[in-house]
Amino acid sequence: MNPIRVLLVDDSTTIRQLIRSRLVSDPRLEVVGEARDPYEARELIKLLNPDVLTLDVEMPRMNGLEFLEKLMRLRPMPVVMVSTETQQGSLAALEALSLGAVECIGKPRFDGLDQPFAALPELLVAAASARLRPQASRSPMVIQKGFSWNGKFILIGSSTGGVGALETLLKSFPENSPPTLITQHMPEGFLANFARRLDRQIAPKVQLASDGADVSQGHIYLAPGGRFHLALEGCGALWCRLVEAEKRNGHRPSVDVLFDSALRNAERCVALMLTGMGHDGAEGMLRLRRAGARCLAQDEATSVVFGMPRAALENGGAERAIPLEMIAGEILALCQETRPASGNRRGQQ
Repeated sequence: MNPIRVLLVDDSTTIRQLIRSRLVSDPRLEVVGEARDPYEARELIKLLNPDVLTLDVEMPRMNGLEFLEKLMRLRPMPVVMVSTETQQGSLAALEALSLGAVECIGKPRFDGLDQPFAALPELLVAAASARLRPQASRSPMVIQKGFSWNGKFILIGSSTGGVGALETLLKSFPENSPPTLITQHMPEGFLANFARRLDRQIAPKVQLASDGADVSQGHIYLAPGGRFHLALEGCGALWCRLVEAEKRNGHRPSVDVLFDSALRNAERCVALMLTGMGHDGAEGMLRLRRAGARCLAQDEATSVVFGMPRAALENGGAERAIPLEMIAGEILALCQETRPASGNRRGQQ
Protein backbone atom coordinates (compact mmCIF):
# COMPACT_ATOMS: atom_id res chain seq x y z
CA MET A 1 0.00 0.00 0.00
CA ASN A 2 1.43 3.37 -1.03
CA PRO A 3 1.97 5.93 1.77
CA ILE A 4 -0.30 8.95 2.03
CA ARG A 5 1.36 11.94 0.38
CA VAL A 6 1.41 15.02 2.63
CA LEU A 7 2.19 18.63 1.73
CA LEU A 8 3.09 20.99 4.59
CA VAL A 9 1.99 24.63 4.22
CA ASP A 10 3.32 26.97 6.93
CA ASP A 11 5.48 30.08 6.89
CA SER A 12 7.34 28.94 10.02
CA THR A 13 10.40 26.79 9.35
CA THR A 14 10.27 25.59 12.96
CA ILE A 15 6.68 24.39 12.68
CA ARG A 16 7.37 22.63 9.39
CA GLN A 17 10.37 20.87 10.92
CA LEU A 18 8.33 19.79 13.96
CA ILE A 19 5.58 18.38 11.76
CA ARG A 20 8.06 16.62 9.47
CA SER A 21 9.89 15.05 12.42
CA ARG A 22 6.57 13.76 13.79
CA LEU A 23 5.48 12.28 10.45
CA VAL A 24 8.74 10.84 9.16
CA SER A 25 8.65 7.81 11.50
CA ASP A 26 5.13 6.80 10.41
CA PRO A 27 5.29 4.42 7.42
CA ARG A 28 1.74 5.32 6.44
CA LEU A 29 2.76 8.91 5.62
CA GLU A 30 5.24 10.57 3.27
CA VAL A 31 6.02 14.30 3.34
CA VAL A 32 6.38 15.12 -0.35
CA GLY A 33 6.92 18.86 -0.06
CA GLU A 34 6.83 22.06 1.97
CA ALA A 35 5.42 25.47 1.09
CA ARG A 36 5.96 28.78 2.91
CA ASP A 37 2.76 30.42 1.64
CA PRO A 38 -0.34 29.65 -0.43
CA TYR A 39 1.28 30.72 -3.70
CA GLU A 40 4.03 28.14 -3.28
CA ALA A 41 1.41 25.64 -2.15
CA ARG A 42 -0.65 26.16 -5.30
CA GLU A 43 2.33 25.31 -7.51
CA LEU A 44 3.35 22.31 -5.43
CA ILE A 45 -0.18 20.91 -5.46
CA LYS A 46 -0.07 20.95 -9.27
CA LEU A 47 3.42 19.43 -9.33
CA LEU A 48 3.21 16.85 -6.53
CA ASN A 49 -0.50 15.93 -6.38
CA PRO A 50 -0.57 15.37 -2.58
CA ASP A 51 -3.31 13.38 -0.87
CA VAL A 52 -3.68 15.75 2.09
CA LEU A 53 -2.44 19.19 3.26
CA THR A 54 -1.54 20.66 6.60
CA LEU A 55 -2.38 24.36 6.38
CA ASP A 56 -1.43 27.23 8.66
CA VAL A 57 -4.07 29.89 9.30
CA GLU A 58 -1.83 32.95 9.47
CA MET A 59 0.61 33.33 6.55
CA PRO A 60 2.04 36.16 4.43
CA ARG A 61 0.72 37.16 0.98
CA MET A 62 -2.56 35.23 1.46
CA ASN A 63 -4.01 33.89 4.71
CA GLY A 64 -4.95 30.27 5.12
CA LEU A 65 -8.70 30.88 5.12
CA GLU A 66 -8.67 32.69 1.81
CA PHE A 67 -6.54 29.94 0.28
CA LEU A 68 -8.78 27.22 1.74
CA GLU A 69 -11.90 28.84 0.26
CA LYS A 70 -10.28 28.93 -3.19
CA LEU A 71 -8.94 25.39 -2.83
CA MET A 72 -12.32 23.90 -1.85
CA ARG A 73 -14.00 25.69 -4.73
CA LEU A 74 -11.45 24.88 -7.43
CA ARG A 75 -9.60 21.73 -6.34
CA PRO A 76 -11.22 20.15 -3.27
CA MET A 77 -8.88 18.01 -1.18
CA PRO A 78 -8.50 16.98 2.48
CA VAL A 79 -6.98 19.70 4.68
CA VAL A 80 -5.96 19.64 8.35
CA MET A 81 -5.66 23.16 9.75
CA VAL A 82 -2.80 24.05 12.08
CA SER A 83 -3.61 26.99 14.33
CA THR A 84 -2.72 28.66 17.59
CA GLU A 85 -5.27 28.16 20.36
CA THR A 86 -5.55 31.90 20.88
CA GLN A 87 -8.86 33.74 20.58
CA GLN A 88 -8.07 34.87 17.04
CA GLY A 89 -6.49 31.58 15.99
CA SER A 90 -9.34 29.40 17.25
CA LEU A 91 -11.96 31.57 15.55
CA ALA A 92 -10.08 31.19 12.27
CA ALA A 93 -9.81 27.42 12.75
CA LEU A 94 -13.56 27.12 13.30
CA GLU A 95 -14.21 29.15 10.16
CA ALA A 96 -11.85 26.82 8.30
CA LEU A 97 -13.82 23.78 9.47
CA SER A 98 -17.01 25.39 8.17
CA LEU A 99 -15.29 26.08 4.84
CA GLY A 100 -14.47 22.40 4.41
CA ALA A 101 -11.30 21.61 6.35
CA VAL A 102 -11.47 18.10 7.78
CA GLU A 103 -9.89 18.79 11.16
CA CYS A 104 -7.91 21.33 13.15
CA ILE A 105 -4.97 20.84 15.48
CA GLY A 106 -3.38 23.34 17.85
CA LYS A 107 0.20 24.49 17.53
CA PRO A 108 2.47 23.40 20.40
CA ARG A 109 2.76 25.69 23.41
CA PHE A 110 6.42 24.75 24.00
CA ASP A 111 5.70 24.47 27.73
CA GLY A 112 7.13 20.99 28.06
CA LEU A 113 3.73 19.52 28.90
CA ASP A 114 2.81 18.13 25.49
CA GLN A 115 4.48 16.30 22.63
CA PRO A 116 4.27 18.56 19.56
CA PHE A 117 1.76 17.27 17.00
CA ALA A 118 1.44 13.85 18.67
CA ALA A 119 -2.10 13.41 17.30
CA LEU A 120 -1.31 14.63 13.79
CA PRO A 121 -0.40 11.30 12.12
CA GLU A 122 -3.78 9.73 12.96
CA LEU A 123 -5.60 12.90 11.88
CA LEU A 124 -3.84 12.89 8.51
CA VAL A 125 -4.56 9.21 7.91
CA ALA A 126 -8.24 9.79 8.68
CA ALA A 127 -8.34 13.00 6.64
CA ALA A 128 -6.91 11.32 3.55
CA SER A 129 -9.98 9.09 3.27
CA ALA A 130 -12.51 11.69 4.47
CA ARG A 131 -15.61 12.62 2.51
CA LEU A 132 -15.42 16.31 1.71
CA ARG A 133 -18.58 18.35 2.28
CA PRO A 134 -18.01 21.84 0.85
CA GLN A 135 -20.03 24.62 2.45
CA ALA A 136 -21.99 25.23 -0.73
CA SER A 137 -23.42 21.70 -0.62
CA ARG A 138 -25.18 22.17 2.71
CA SER A 139 -28.92 22.54 2.49
CA PRO A 140 -30.63 25.32 4.45
CA MET A 141 -32.51 24.01 7.46
CA VAL A 142 -35.88 25.10 8.84
CA ILE A 143 -36.46 25.43 12.59
CA GLN A 144 -39.15 23.06 13.82
CA LYS A 145 -42.29 24.92 14.94
CA GLY A 146 -44.78 23.96 17.59
CA PHE A 147 -42.43 21.70 19.54
CA SER A 148 -43.87 20.32 22.79
CA TRP A 149 -41.28 18.63 25.01
CA ASN A 150 -41.93 15.19 26.53
CA GLY A 151 -39.16 15.39 29.15
CA LYS A 152 -36.42 13.48 27.32
CA PHE A 153 -32.88 14.83 26.94
CA ILE A 154 -30.36 14.44 24.11
CA LEU A 155 -26.70 13.35 24.27
CA ILE A 156 -24.43 13.81 21.24
CA GLY A 157 -20.92 12.53 20.55
CA SER A 158 -18.86 13.83 17.62
CA SER A 159 -15.29 14.19 16.41
CA THR A 160 -13.73 14.69 12.98
CA GLY A 161 -16.26 16.55 10.82
CA GLY A 162 -18.36 17.32 13.89
CA VAL A 163 -18.25 21.11 13.65
CA GLY A 164 -20.07 21.18 10.32
CA ALA A 165 -22.40 18.34 11.32
CA LEU A 166 -23.39 20.03 14.59
CA GLU A 167 -23.98 23.37 12.89
CA THR A 168 -26.25 21.69 10.33
CA LEU A 169 -28.11 19.61 12.91
CA LEU A 170 -28.67 22.26 15.58
CA LYS A 171 -29.93 24.94 13.20
CA SER A 172 -33.20 22.97 13.12
CA PHE A 173 -33.61 22.94 16.90
CA PRO A 174 -36.39 25.20 18.25
CA GLU A 175 -35.78 27.74 21.00
CA ASN A 176 -37.52 25.41 23.49
CA SER A 177 -35.44 22.41 22.41
CA PRO A 178 -34.83 19.38 24.62
CA PRO A 179 -31.83 19.87 26.93
CA THR A 180 -28.78 18.66 25.00
CA LEU A 181 -25.27 17.72 26.13
CA ILE A 182 -22.47 17.44 23.55
CA THR A 183 -18.99 15.97 23.67
CA GLN A 184 -17.02 17.13 20.62
CA HIS A 185 -13.37 16.07 20.33
CA MET A 186 -11.54 19.37 19.95
CA PRO A 187 -8.64 21.21 21.59
CA GLU A 188 -9.69 23.10 24.71
CA GLY A 189 -8.75 26.46 23.22
CA PHE A 190 -11.20 26.00 20.35
CA LEU A 191 -14.23 24.83 22.33
CA ALA A 192 -15.14 28.13 24.00
CA ASN A 193 -15.22 29.88 20.65
CA PHE A 194 -17.20 27.02 19.14
CA ALA A 195 -19.84 27.43 21.85
CA ARG A 196 -20.05 31.16 21.17
CA ARG A 197 -20.24 30.54 17.42
CA LEU A 198 -23.10 28.05 17.82
CA ASP A 199 -24.92 30.38 20.19
CA ARG A 200 -24.99 33.06 17.49
CA GLN A 201 -26.25 30.63 14.84
CA ILE A 202 -29.08 28.70 16.48
CA ALA A 203 -32.26 29.31 18.48
CA PRO A 204 -31.48 27.52 21.78
CA LYS A 205 -28.94 28.92 24.24
CA VAL A 206 -25.47 27.34 23.81
CA GLN A 207 -22.86 27.43 26.55
CA LEU A 208 -19.77 25.62 27.76
CA ALA A 209 -20.86 23.22 30.48
CA SER A 210 -19.88 24.24 33.99
CA ASP A 211 -19.77 22.05 37.07
CA GLY A 212 -23.18 21.97 38.76
CA ALA A 213 -25.03 23.81 35.98
CA ASP A 214 -28.73 22.83 35.84
CA VAL A 215 -29.70 20.93 32.69
CA SER A 216 -32.80 22.66 31.40
CA GLN A 217 -35.02 22.93 28.34
CA GLY A 218 -33.86 25.32 25.63
CA HIS A 219 -30.19 24.94 26.58
CA ILE A 220 -27.29 23.12 24.89
CA TYR A 221 -24.18 22.30 26.92
CA LEU A 222 -20.81 21.73 25.25
CA ALA A 223 -18.04 19.82 27.02
CA PRO A 224 -15.23 22.28 27.83
CA GLY A 225 -12.42 19.75 27.37
CA GLY A 226 -8.98 20.41 28.79
CA ARG A 227 -8.65 18.50 32.08
CA PHE A 228 -12.33 17.53 32.20
CA HIS A 229 -14.84 15.05 30.85
CA LEU A 230 -18.52 16.06 30.77
CA ALA A 231 -20.98 13.89 32.71
CA LEU A 232 -24.66 14.04 33.63
CA GLU A 233 -25.75 13.89 37.28
CA GLY A 234 -29.11 13.58 39.00
CA CYS A 235 -32.26 11.52 38.63
CA GLY A 236 -35.31 13.79 38.56
CA ALA A 237 -33.59 17.15 38.20
CA LEU A 238 -30.38 16.90 36.16
CA TRP A 239 -27.15 18.89 36.20
CA CYS A 240 -23.72 18.92 34.55
CA ARG A 241 -20.70 17.43 36.26
CA LEU A 242 -17.13 18.09 35.12
CA VAL A 243 -14.99 15.05 35.85
CA GLU A 244 -11.25 15.53 36.19
CA ALA A 245 -9.81 12.20 35.05
CA GLU A 246 -7.42 10.53 32.62
CA LYS A 247 -8.19 10.29 28.92
CA ARG A 248 -10.57 7.54 27.87
CA ASN A 249 -10.21 5.90 24.46
CA GLY A 250 -7.45 8.46 23.91
CA HIS A 251 -9.80 11.43 24.42
CA ARG A 252 -10.70 14.03 26.99
CA PRO A 253 -13.53 14.86 26.81
CA SER A 254 -14.72 11.34 26.01
CA VAL A 255 -18.08 10.38 24.55
CA ASP A 256 -18.09 7.12 26.53
CA VAL A 257 -17.85 9.08 29.80
CA LEU A 258 -20.85 11.21 28.80
CA PHE A 259 -22.96 8.24 27.66
CA ASP A 260 -22.13 6.10 30.71
CA SER A 261 -23.10 8.94 33.05
CA ALA A 262 -26.69 8.79 31.75
CA LEU A 263 -27.31 5.08 32.39
CA ARG A 264 -29.56 5.67 35.41
CA ASN A 265 -31.69 7.97 33.22
CA ALA A 266 -31.51 5.85 30.06
CA GLU A 267 -35.26 5.67 29.49
CA ARG A 268 -35.35 9.49 29.28
CA CYS A 269 -32.36 9.63 26.91
CA VAL A 270 -31.94 9.99 23.15
CA ALA A 271 -28.29 9.39 22.19
CA LEU A 272 -26.72 10.32 18.86
CA MET A 273 -23.35 9.46 17.32
CA LEU A 274 -22.10 11.86 14.66
CA THR A 275 -19.12 11.74 12.32
CA GLY A 276 -15.69 11.03 13.81
CA MET A 277 -12.68 8.75 13.68
CA GLY A 278 -12.11 5.93 16.14
CA HIS A 279 -14.65 4.22 18.37
CA ASP A 280 -15.16 6.52 21.38
CA GLY A 281 -18.75 6.29 22.57
CA ALA A 282 -19.66 3.00 20.88
CA GLU A 283 -19.55 0.90 24.06
CA GLY A 284 -21.30 3.58 26.09
CA MET A 285 -24.06 3.81 23.48
CA LEU A 286 -24.53 0.04 23.61
CA ARG A 287 -24.92 0.17 27.39
CA LEU A 288 -27.40 3.03 27.04
CA ARG A 289 -29.47 1.15 24.49
CA ARG A 290 -29.58 -1.97 26.64
CA ALA A 291 -30.77 0.21 29.53
CA GLY A 292 -33.66 1.63 27.49
CA ALA A 293 -32.31 4.68 25.62
CA ARG A 294 -33.06 5.44 21.98
CA CYS A 295 -29.79 5.47 20.06
CA LEU A 296 -29.10 6.68 16.51
CA ALA A 297 -26.06 7.30 14.30
CA GLN A 298 -25.18 9.45 11.30
CA ASP A 299 -25.00 7.48 8.06
CA GLU A 300 -21.84 6.78 6.07
CA ALA A 301 -22.76 8.89 3.04
CA THR A 302 -22.99 12.12 5.07
CA SER A 303 -20.18 11.43 7.56
CA VAL A 304 -16.80 13.04 6.95
CA VAL A 305 -15.24 10.08 8.78
CA PHE A 306 -17.48 7.08 9.49
CA GLY A 307 -15.41 5.58 12.33
CA MET A 308 -17.48 6.39 15.41
CA PRO A 309 -20.91 5.86 13.80
CA ARG A 310 -19.70 2.62 12.20
CA ALA A 311 -18.45 1.31 15.55
CA ALA A 312 -21.80 2.11 17.20
CA LEU A 313 -23.74 0.41 14.42
CA GLU A 314 -21.53 -2.67 14.24
CA ASN A 315 -21.66 -3.40 17.97
CA GLY A 316 -25.43 -2.88 18.12
CA GLY A 317 -25.30 0.36 20.10
CA ALA A 318 -27.04 2.39 17.40
CA GLU A 319 -30.46 1.27 16.17
CA ARG A 320 -29.98 2.64 12.67
CA ALA A 321 -28.09 5.13 10.52
CA ILE A 322 -29.71 8.35 9.33
CA PRO A 323 -28.57 11.01 6.80
CA LEU A 324 -27.42 14.19 8.52
CA GLU A 325 -30.18 16.34 7.04
CA MET A 326 -32.85 14.03 8.53
CA ILE A 327 -31.41 13.59 12.03
CA ALA A 328 -32.93 16.70 13.62
CA GLY A 329 -36.45 15.66 12.68
CA GLU A 330 -35.88 12.11 13.95
CA ILE A 331 -34.46 12.98 17.37
CA LEU A 332 -36.87 15.85 17.98
CA ALA A 333 -39.76 13.49 17.21
CA LEU A 334 -38.46 11.14 19.91
CA CYS A 335 -38.50 14.09 22.36
CA GLN A 336 -41.91 15.39 21.23
CA GLU A 337 -44.97 15.08 23.44
CA THR A 338 -47.49 12.92 21.59
CA ARG A 339 -51.23 13.40 21.76
CA PRO A 340 -53.83 11.24 20.01
CA ALA A 341 -55.71 13.05 17.28
CA SER A 342 -59.10 14.45 18.32
CA GLY A 343 -61.85 11.84 17.96
CA ASN A 344 -59.45 8.97 17.29
CA ARG A 345 -58.42 6.14 19.56
CA ARG A 346 -54.73 5.46 20.13
CA GLY A 347 -53.42 3.38 17.22
CA GLN A 348 -56.21 4.34 14.76
CA GLN A 349 -55.12 5.51 11.31
